[in-house]
Amino acid sequence: MLVSALLSSCTPFGESKLQMVKKAGEILVLTRNSPTTYYQGPDGPAGIEYDLAKAFAKRLGVSLRIEVADRSRDIVPMIANNQADFAAAGLAVTPDRLKIVRFTPPYQQVRQQLVYRAGTTPPKNLSALQGQALDVVSGSSYIEHLQQLKLLYPSLKWTAVHDAEAEDLLIEVQQKKALFTIADSNIVALSRQFYPELKVAFNLDPPENLAWAFPDSNDNSLYNAAVKFLDDMRRSGELAHLIQRYYGATSSFTPINIAAYREKIKTALPTYEPLFQASGRKYDIDWRLLAAMAYQESFWDPNAVSPTGVRGIMMLTKTTAERLHIADPLNPNSSIDGGAEYIRDIINQLPSHIPEPDRTWMALAAYNVGTSHLEDARIITQQQGGNPDKWKDVRKCLPLLAIHAWYSKTKYGYAHGYEPVEYVKRIRIYYDVLVKMNRERRAREHNDALHIRAPAM
Repeated sequence: MLVSALLSSCTPFGESKLQMVKKAGEILVLTRNSPTTYYQGPDGPAGIEYDLAKAFAKRLGVSLRIEVADRSRDIVPMIANNQADFAAAGLAVTPDRLKIVRFTPPYQQVRQQLVYRAGTTPPKNLSALQGQALDVVSGSSYIEHLQQLKLLYPSLKWTAVHDAEAEDLLIEVQQKKALFTIADSNIVALSRQFYPELKVAFNLDPPENLAWAFPDSNDNSLYNAAVKFLDDMRRSGELAHLIQRYYGATSSFTPINIAAYREKIKTALPTYEPLFQASGRKYDIDWRLLAAMAYQESFWDPNAVSPTGVRGIMMLTKTTAERLHIADPLNPNSSIDGGAEYIRDIINQLPSHIPEPDRTWMALAAYNVGTSHLEDARIITQQQGGNPDKWKDVRKCLPLLAIHAWYSKTKYGYAHGYEPVEYVKRIRIYYDVLVKMNRERRAREHNDALHIRAPAM
């Protein structure tokens, strides 16, 4: 292995590493499958590390090739052995890691946080944590940090969990299978979008720096190019924009406020109801379902823009809008028509034997998370002995796509599996309320008409 590593660090005919990458026309980047790094979104690859690496590859004029490590703890040793050009994987810079790889200057700073579930009495500080049950990812920077803290708090103890990532242990805490865990603040922030019962007891000092990791080499050409790229991204504001895009929203789902929704049905919906009805007729979809989708997406705000860049009353992504030839997603007519066409396309793509209404609920889930991840969930459902054609069974398995033991065995990997379940649930609530109010309105109109026609006594 040592000979292989030495040979791979040599450059033929005096070519620098940067020249070799450009000549090959490709850069190989090692990462991990997670919401804070790289994953398959509804419109293709996504994640802050993926976006950064893709922008760097574009700067170099080469294509990006992603390799996903099985475990986050494998990444630094793989880079040390020259198994990729560099790692973009949300890696914390630690003393132990600095012994075998070199890091760029940090592009983001996070805090390690002690996390518990609401209803549990949390420790107020590290002194109070001593002797408590604490589950931590094996081989992580958290272990390295705890080992340093143990010098000050000798009774500090923890269990190193080998078959899990930080996101998995947060779910364990959410499900009351673990009492406490430690995770980076960016991971905690994303997880709390889907598991709001997770709470932060306190931060561990000092803050952590996240950076790209490169093999230790005398050739600085590619490393220096990456350092300059990250500095340029910081100076231009693009780095801050990416961080805001992925971490700016504190929650994907605000609490359902039915009173506010009913009021909006009276005040805002009449403006857009003819558009929903026209698109519903055009694509053979209940217009009230389209209206419920639009309320979930934008609260019927035609100028809505999310931190992730989706826009308009149906919040279509740029990729989807381009595929549907929508020039202006902020135009309510175009956006509603595009959303209707998109959900109809998804419904038609699903296997023909899936019955209604399960077919519609699954299509809504795919509208949110993508058809590929829905198919992964249906496969897991079948493996678990459930019916992959029944939404009540599939919705139980979708959250498994956020757990490493499950998504590592799927074709399309990690997904925010809880999000589409909540998404469909909310749309069904909005739809049911709208159907009820629509029925009440028709009854009132009918009674009013009878009253007008009734002869005077």
